[in-house]
Amino acid sequence: MTAGDAAVIVLVSLPHAAAIAGFVWPSRAVTVSLISAATLMAAALVAMHAVAGYGAWRHDVGGWEAPLGIGWTIDGVACALLLLTAAVGLAGSIHHAAARVRPSTAAHDPRYFWPLWLFLWGGLNALFVSADLFNIFVTLEFVTVASVGLIALSGRLAQAAAWRYLLATLFGSSVYLLGVALIYGRVAALDLPFLAQALPADLVGMTAASLVTIGLLLKGAVFPLHFWLPSAHARALPPVSAILSGVVVAAAFYLLARAWLGPFRELLTPAAGTALGLLGAGAVLWGGLLALLQRHLKRMIAYSTVSQLGFCMLLFPLAAAGATQLAWTGAMVVLLAHGLSKAACFLAAGVIVRHHRSGRVDALGGCQQGIGLAWFAFALAAASLVGLPPTGGFVGKWWLAQAAINSGAYPWLALLVAGTLLTAAYLWRVLEAAIRTGPPDEARRPAAIAAHREGAPATPSDRGMMIAALGLALGAVAVGAAAPPLAPVLSSAIGVTW
Repeated sequence: MTAGDAAVIVLVSLPHAAAIAGFVWPSRAVTVSLISAATLMAAALVAMHAVAGYGAWRHDVGGWEAPLGIGWTIDGVACALLLLTAAVGLAGSIHHAAARVRPSTAAHDPRYFWPLWLFLWGGLNALFVSADLFNIFVTLEFVTVASVGLIALSGRLAQAAAWRYLLATLFGSSVYLLGVALIYGRVAALDLPFLAQALPADLVGMTAASLVTIGLLLKGAVFPLHFWLPSAHARALPPVSAILSGVVVAAAFYLLARAWLGPFRELLTPAAGTALGLLGAGAVLWGGLLALLQRHLKRMIAYSTVSQLGFCMLLFPLAAAGATQLAWTGAMVVLLAHGLSKAACFLAAGVIVRHHRSGRVDALGGCQQGIGLAWFAFALAAASLVGLPPTGGFVGKWWLAQAAINSGAYPWLALLVAGTLLTAAYLWRVLEAAIRTGPPDEARRPAAIAAHREGAPATPSDRGMMIAALGLALGAVAVGAAAPPLAPVLSSAIGVTW
């Protein structure tokens, strides 16, 4: 067994073992979880080093090969997403552990939060390396159940959002499974590398692809199936919002990309690519407009997730137009940079909202003493979301723009520009509020005045939470520097995995 194999086994098995240990010994749950988080980060780095040095490989669990056994495929994109999950998971763990010094609530009870948190982490890791459609379904359900539980911990109002999310994602799972059943009935196999060679581009194949796509669009909250996302992400705890917006929705897009550039590659005609691209265009514009109109900080960040995921959807029309490699690397870099940036925004927002005792954007002005680091993290993350150099968001969007120019797809280039301007507009609303000397409408907003005048003093736990947010924001900037050498590793996944 190589070091890479051992690292992947740790990534998949350790979170589940730690979750069980935390549930059995809740008094040690925080310690077990933080040690596990650091170990998982190290294992993700080992796996990425193995892929960068020796290339992608397949691991057959228990030595059983496909189609009987369970296979894991470890390539550059899978390892990049494992690293993203580890980064967000570690930062979220630090953030929540620091928050525990405050008065205890059900959300901070170690019997509930930490096991669900680690089960979600383990499900995501298993999802990113799964090599067949049914095991992807199983890991998606792990992620769904853990996510719903974590959202529901936030209180009575969050429980309604959790139920909405549960019903939506269960419907998505059912539709996805129907598509998987059609594929199995057609070719008697579900292994992704095999399907890439065997799935015919006929009516059955197109129907199956449509069902799988609808299921994943619903799970990823891609426009117009995003109705469950804003409430679920806005009402959850900051670490939960961070991992949901930064990683969970990214996982659904990752699966869409794997499917359409793998088993469904022959079905990716210009018409199909344009249809998927139009969904992305709707997400960019509608999500950006709603984010601009939001008055609550966390809801604005949640709608931003809908919009930002639309940029990644441009992969499909650009790939159908012949710019597959450039569009692929651009979309994956945007996905990674968005995951780090959005998680940083939610973690920073948790500190900012507590300090001002209000989540309304128009109540965030005034005294910022003690939370300057949170605002700095938010500003760095915003720079990456907008696409300012030298951040990862800039590099990813630049490559998508080059793909559009090289393929003559100028409408998609115009969408990139329009979406970027919308992003700058709604994020500037927040940053502009931070530099105001006081609330703009004191006569009508007494609560905002009280928050402005009194504030909440920063504590050592706040500094721990702000450092977690800043680490993720700096990671989004680092993705921009690492993108050029990382590009060959990411783009090689197109040929190796599928």
